[in-house]
Amino acid sequence: MPAKIVTLTLNPALDKSTAIGHLVPEQKLRCSPMRLDAGGGGINVSKAIKRLGGQGVAVFPAGGFNGKMLCGLLEKGAIDFKCLEVPGETRENISVLETASNAQYRFTLPGLQITENQADECLALIKAIGPEYLVASGSLPPGLPETYFEKVAVFAKKIGARFILDTSGEALQAAADEGLYLLKPNLSELSALVGVEKLEMNQVDDAALKIIQQGKCAVVVVSLGPQGALLVTKDGFEHIPAPTVKKQSTVGAGDSMVAGMVWALSEGKNFKEMAQIGVACGTAATMNQGTELFHDADVWKLLNWLQQYGDRYRLRDF
Repeated sequence: MPAKIVTLTLNPALDKSTAIGHLVPEQKLRCSPMRLDAGGGGINVSKAIKRLGGQGVAVFPAGGFNGKMLCGLLEKGAIDFKCLEVPGETRENISVLETASNAQYRFTLPGLQITENQADECLALIKAIGPEYLVASGSLPPGLPETYFEKVAVFAKKIGARFILDTSGEALQAAADEGLYLLKPNLSELSALVGVEKLEMNQVDDAALKIIQQGKCAVVVVSLGPQGALLVTKDGFEHIPAPTVKKQSTVGAGDSMVAGMVWALSEGKNFKEMAQIGVACGTAATMNQGTELFHDADVWKLLNWLQQYGDRYRLRDF
């Protein structure tokens, strides 16, 4: 039976997306119908795992009308969740696609303030589930210290869960210092983790290996955007190229990649298969507009390409 997966989203959002031909200041702009999605990093991961045929439990705090809407959308999508009701109004995020240029404008509003005690209540909900994989994704909301994910890393060890974190800045650094199972940094985040301003492409593998040797994690998958990802373990590294597709939106691509990887791990896949599925999911997510994630048919098609032809397109300059 697949391992239990729980996602933690401390800064959830009601995601709204629409499109317009041209963005013109001080004009009344007629937009396409609004699309609503339950959003926030971990929630997106849970939704994506469901699309892959897996099942996880999304844990998050939410409040107000937007919180009820968010929970209703998850119920409609048959996503298992545990919501901690808190005072206040869950935030909204707005994404607008300008169709003339294919440029996307993303407006992220401030999150609902959460106390540390409320966040700890979310951890209590997770403990009762007893996951084998705990995935925390997204930013920290106002009210929580930047070191809170370090506390989550300690908590994961106590309950025997493998902790996978996708965040940035001081929150990422603090948690990595405590030790995680898997990290998915981009180049700038990896640079910060090893204490340098910028990494050249041929330095990425050594930098990722350094944080593994320092005990910050067991596996690193460095996100390289359109170039795919670099899988690094204590035994070596391998480049996973990204298939070329027509990009519609990057919203949810990172969360889709994390979802693919944790689903693969829960299904007993090896690290290379894990990274390939992650890249396939992240790439597939860019093929859809707005806040929609990937279509599973696109994932399997891209994965088949990676498994058949991926080695021909690996970067040679590491």
